[in-house]
Amino acid sequence: MSKLVNLGNGRVLVCLDKFGQVKDFYFHYAGQENHVGEKLVHKVGIFVEGNFSWLDDGSWDIEVGTEKDTMASNIKAQNSNLGIEINFSDIVYNEKNIFIREVVVKNTFDRNRKVKLYFNQQFNIAQTHIGDTAYFDPRDNVIIHYKGRRVFLVNVMEKEGFDEYSVGLLGIEGKDGTYRDAEDGELSGNAIEHGQVDSVIGIQLNLSPKSEKQIHYWITVAKSIDKAKRLNELVVSRKPADIILSTKNYWRAWVKNQNFTFYGLGPPIVDLFNRSLINIRTHVNRNGSIIASGDSEMLQFGRDYYEYVWPRDAAFAAIALERAGDFNASKRFFQFCADVISDEGYFMHKYMPDRSLGSSWHPWVGNGKKQFPIQEDETALVLYALWQHYVLSKDLEFIESIYNCLIKKSAEFMVKYRDDKTGLPKPSYDLWEMYYGVHTFTSSAVYGALIAAGKFAGLLGKVKSEKNYTNAAEEIKKAILKHLYDAKREVFYKNISVDGKKVKVDETIDISSVYGIFKFGVLPETDIKLKKAFKNTIERLELKTRAGGIARFEGDIYHRHAADIPGNPWIVATMWVAQYYIALAKNEADMEPVKKWVSWAVKHASFSGVLPEQVDPYTGEHVSAAPLTWSHAEFVTTIITYLEKLESLGICEACYPIT
Repeated sequence: MSKLVNLGNGRVLVCLDKFGQVKDFYFHYAGQENHVGEKLVHKVGIFVEGNFSWLDDGSWDIEVGTEKDTMASNIKAQNSNLGIEINFSDIVYNEKNIFIREVVVKNTFDRNRKVKLYFNQQFNIAQTHIGDTAYFDPRDNVIIHYKGRRVFLVNVMEKEGFDEYSVGLLGIEGKDGTYRDAEDGELSGNAIEHGQVDSVIGIQLNLSPKSEKQIHYWITVAKSIDKAKRLNELVVSRKPADIILSTKNYWRAWVKNQNFTFYGLGPPIVDLFNRSLINIRTHVNRNGSIIASGDSEMLQFGRDYYEYVWPRDAAFAAIALERAGDFNASKRFFQFCADVISDEGYFMHKYMPDRSLGSSWHPWVGNGKKQFPIQEDETALVLYALWQHYVLSKDLEFIESIYNCLIKKSAEFMVKYRDDKTGLPKPSYDLWEMYYGVHTFTSSAVYGALIAAGKFAGLLGKVKSEKNYTNAAEEIKKAILKHLYDAKREVFYKNISVDGKKVKVDETIDISSVYGIFKFGVLPETDIKLKKAFKNTIERLELKTRAGGIARFEGDIYHRHAADIPGNPWIVATMWVAQYYIALAKNEADMEPVKKWVSWAVKHASFSGVLPEQVDPYTGEHVSAAPLTWSHAEFVTTIITYLEKLESLGICEACYPIT
């Protein structure tokens, strides 16, 4: 299920589901640890005139959206039978670890009514079901959930706080959960419980005909009860409405920092661009780690989530952020990379947000021989993205500080990790993490990275290294065109594998192969080989279904439900095609295919502005993780590239404000 709203500050990430309920609550990193997740959810309910209803019971019409150009929700829930409408505006305070909900309850009937609003908290602290405690603290009139150094404090502001409460067991010893206690309109007042627990608070609202009342609900999170209470005192003293306004204003200023003109692009595209920037930023931690997705309901192969730092995804996200003017976030990412890179100069498959090694299915042994369990494109992409960062930021001091530990270390590895016979990089896993071999995309990325390394070396006066890296890059370029191009079919191979004197060719059409040739400058966009290869690739991978879009490669079975298509359409793959058309454009009319594919992405975003990894080829419904940081990154990059090209063609002035 897509997480339609994602709110964060680099330490806390809160994700809301299609009912506007809290489904994920991460702390102390976005992506690590999820203190809700699994089958748990923070439920919201209403009791009025003897009737009770939870927002997720199917009786509500709910529209989950976001407030324009800022990191805040805009949720409307209506129940015509109950005569109740509820509106939510939610934020995570950008300065402190506080989640606040502004809730407006409306009575749509023409009579006086007493309404009880219930908030249920279902925590799974530190992602284990054992040893949680929840209790009512009468000193501050709050509910506290804690385990060790993870504390969550719940409170409301409407007169003197909440009117009733209860704490109990959830899903153990035959107990459904304390939320059931609310369904008769009265909470029992049980004050403490431990184990697998939940809590409920209730607030009574007296509503006159056609009137409404506003309350504020919040959760503070800290590493001790005292610190959580101090955050609660901050909310009470400063007032939650002021914190909400301050947070909204901060993100409005952030998202509009570069003041793009968006020439020729309509409001839906502009809105998704700004929302994409925010969705990327919610997945960036204070320590620079950038996770792929906070969507806890997306189990990859039923074994794991997307809550990791893939250097690949994160590098593309860093490129989008730096091109949008956020050099702080991208700089912190590169420092994160410098901290986790191996002594040999490569990145492992993926990492936890706290810099520890993530889970993997890439072995150290293949066919009885030792191998590196890596995707070399990830090492290359970080270096490539770092050069983009320097070109825009001109932060030479930062580059000098990480030259030896990141740039030189990774470049030396890529120079050495090559086949003596072909000159190509040695085998590694492809960017899709599925196949081991020598891949066109990976080889192209290594070429681009070594060109960047040569520029860095030249910049710092390291002449010998500059020559070494540049020469290696040119050798790889020649080898790509010699060994990875299929002249007969006029396409680039997906990969090759060399066993002694035998070369096995994988002729699968893969969008990454031709995109890599273009993206990293192996061939210019006008080269006839590249133009034909792109044309042939698009013909094979464009979906002729109702949803349309571009698949990753032929025979892609990941979440595919039909055999008569190459694979599901991916946002990333489709944006890559748009980027190539931008490069080819010589006038404004040539941008029509670009607008077509950009509009396709807008069409398949959720109402709240969330882009998934892929979509169903027939229904267009979201498939796999949503939001996917990489999808939003490619959308942002595509729009900025479009604006840059218009400016270079003289079609508009100052389309792209960064100089």
